[in-house]
Amino acid sequence: MPAPPKRKSDPGLPFKQALTQATRALAGDGELQVVFSSDAPNLKGHTATLPQPSRAPTKKEIAVLRGHADSMALTIACHDAGVHSRLAPRGGLARSVFEAVERMRVEAVGATRMKGVAANLTAKTEAKFEGQAGLPTEREDAPLDECLALIVRERMLGQKPPKRAAPMVEAWRSWIDDRASGLIDSLGENVDDQEAFGRLLRDVLSALELMEEEAQGSEDETRGEDEESDQAQGESEEAGQEQETKPVDADEDTEADSDAGEDDAELAETSDQAELEGETDIDDRTRAPPRRPNVSVLDDPGAFGYQVYTRQFDETVAAENLCDPDELERLRSFLDKQLTHLHVAVSRLANRLQRRLMAQQSRAWDFDLEEGILDAARLSRVVTDPLHPLSFKAERDMTFRDTVVTLVLDNSGSMRGRPIMVAASCADILARTLERCGVKVEILGFTTRQWKGGQTRERWLADGKPAAPGRLNDLRHIIYKAADVPWRRARRNLGLMMREGLLKENIDGEALAWAHNRLMARPEQRRILMMISDGAPVDDSTLSVNSGAYLERHLRQVIHEIETRSPIQLIAIGIGHDVTRYYSRAVTITDAEELGGAMTEKLAELFAEQTEPERGRGEARMGGRR
Repeated sequence: MPAPPKRKSDPGLPFKQALTQATRALAGDGELQVVFSSDAPNLKGHTATLPQPSRAPTKKEIAVLRGHADSMALTIACHDAGVHSRLAPRGGLARSVFEAVERMRVEAVGATRMKGVAANLTAKTEAKFEGQAGLPTEREDAPLDECLALIVRERMLGQKPPKRAAPMVEAWRSWIDDRASGLIDSLGENVDDQEAFGRLLRDVLSALELMEEEAQGSEDETRGEDEESDQAQGESEEAGQEQETKPVDADEDTEADSDAGEDDAELAETSDQAELEGETDIDDRTRAPPRRPNVSVLDDPGAFGYQVYTRQFDETVAAENLCDPDELERLRSFLDKQLTHLHVAVSRLANRLQRRLMAQQSRAWDFDLEEGILDAARLSRVVTDPLHPLSFKAERDMTFRDTVVTLVLDNSGSMRGRPIMVAASCADILARTLERCGVKVEILGFTTRQWKGGQTRERWLADGKPAAPGRLNDLRHIIYKAADVPWRRARRNLGLMMREGLLKENIDGEALAWAHNRLMARPEQRRILMMISDGAPVDDSTLSVNSGAYLERHLRQVIHEIETRSPIQLIAIGIGHDVTRYYSRAVTITDAEELGGAMTEKLAELFAEQTEPERGRGEARMGGRR
């Protein structure tokens, strides 16, 4: 009896086994699971995911792979999640910088003790920037978190930034050195003490004005003799008490409170407020107009407590105006190369959606009619019963309302890397698919022009920091593809999302209102709005001088308005973030790779809902003519 054929062994198995054991030993965790896959390197709990090595890896590839493994092992061995949670800022750019520098601290612990680990980590860092196209050279576009982390790495280990990243680091270096050079030098003396390092790092963030407002608040509490500080604090408290009930500025409080008596829902609250403030006689000519009961947060957000300090520096811009054509083409080519395998999977899902939509648009027949085309399939009844009348049929078109779909993509800094690449690819393929089905698609993006407020914040500082300024950053709303523009003309615009420095902060409420208003101006009978985001709205500049829930409350108001009073159908997809607490029709995915399936399934559900009642009406008409 012939022996069964031997199964081909994986030539890379010995290397994988050796790397797994080395990673467990360095981490000091014998139960650590090491997985090799096509996903991006990541560490979740006790599972380390590493890139799948090629069948014949080069020395450079092996070093990069070992660098990822060493970084994760050092994180397990040298990083205390509890200390990190206690010291890290709440969110936004400050938290991103804190986490990036903390990763450098962890890697520095191993690099200073083991030369082999240092070489592996260096290879990993250099490979990271070699794979990025179009790195920025201007300070306003360069990511501060990565630049500061590389500067701290240089001070701790004496290693220059990678050549590809050097121009963007130099764009920030003089600004950082002028403010925090001494503090950064002190970080290197506390590499082995995470808590001391974290506290020094918070001082660095304060020196770089990333935590300026928080520090200023503490200073104002302890400096009671400063009259100007006390006055500003009093105005801030007064504005905070009235923020929920008044859509007017602080110096119009008395007029708004008196006149709000015309609104029954606010009568008791505003009367109490006016009584407490001792206001009685008010000139009718200076009163604010009463709040209309049917006012919409989409038209007048100020009536719902959401203020914007200035819209002068906001911009709504076409993607092609943010990048020259040659760079845009290069970024698009980079996107295509990175997502070759994903393109196949999402295309398969898109084809399934196309079949569903085309089936709903196909022709159908009404049977057993008194006139029309003779139904040959039913002639047998006439043969068996000559008294039975002839049966006729008529062809009819399935009703399929003209439709437009708007995809709104979160372009915040937390989407950097794999999530934004997957989102761009999915939007591109769905736009092409829906266009083949006669459904128009609009692709929009939203972010901010600057970190930490930009020109809006500078205007606020120049005006003397008035209390309760509201939204305090420059918005950037991007049109990647307008609904009336064919996919072939807008295809390369999606490559802009790969541009380093584009993704900054996210103010979801105003972006959602903007996309909704664009859809409302469309002539199509059916309008669908899909929001794709990976987190709650975050803008450090705004949240530092308003309540912590300021942006989130406005987002909830906009969502409620659209879901309850608008003819537009709203869907949301959260990437690693539970959006079901905001949207009634939503799905949360844990991995960006699931985005294509979630988008196609949700759209398919909406189109299926559309045809059910219409099919029922068609059957009722058929029954009446039998």
